Amino acid sequence: MFAKKFDVFWDVFINHGGLNTVLEGLKNTLLIAVIGLLIGIVIGTLLATIRVLPKNNIIVKILDKIAVFYVSIFRGTPMVVQLLIFYYVLMPLAGLHLQSVPVAIVVFGLNSGAYISEIMRAGIMSVDPGQMEGGRAVGLSYGTTMMKIIIPQAVKNILPTLGNEFITLIKETSIVSFIGAMDLYVAFQNIGNNNYEYMIPYLFMAIIYIVLVVIISLIIRIMERSLRKSDKSL
Repeated sequence: MFAKKFDVFWDVFINHGGLNTVLEGLKNTLLIAVIGLLIGIVIGTLLATIRVLPKNNIIVKILDKIAVFYVSIFRGTPMVVQLLIFYYVLMPLAGLHLQSVPVAIVVFGLNSGAYISEIMRAGIMSVDPGQMEGGRAVGLSYGTTMMKIIIPQAVKNILPTLGNEFITLIKETSIVSFIGAMDLYVAFQNIGNNNYEYMIPYLFMAIIYIVLVVIISLIIRIMERSLRKSDKSL
């Protein structure tokens, strides 16, 4: 029975365009997750920096409130709800006509930014306060000290957690089907729809996700080892 199901799947996969569909889905999955993570790192670093700034004036206090509100909104609602609101509510109201993949990238980036901001804030606070004092003592401004001394050390501290965030984004791309985007889930769903045999396509889909996670985990470990070696050589 299993062999027969596999033969049916293999016929669709090889002879009826299944491979091309999977490759397109894999490309979109990686595109959404990678660019979304990069956007999230930029937004998260900015928000975290705002959160740790000394609250010495009204502008910083207002920015801090905005940052807290942003994080609350994106952490307090499911990603799929954010996708649906952006694609079916905000875009029509703004008169925008974007493809589903770019919309997914933006939403994933905004959502990731909220989580990474808290990760980055914890990383910044884990850096010895003496690092900031040392930077200011040699004449560096607060911003320069933060960008050149504090944040690089914070990134080293939070690298494993950033890796986990990337893995989460990879797995959550399966929800982009709600706005009609092609990803790995949709690709294998389409293969199953050809003959109503879903067992083998779903098993293959799970294997691909596992392989992606293993590869990302290995890359993170290599980066950690490299950073540890560079610290020892200093």
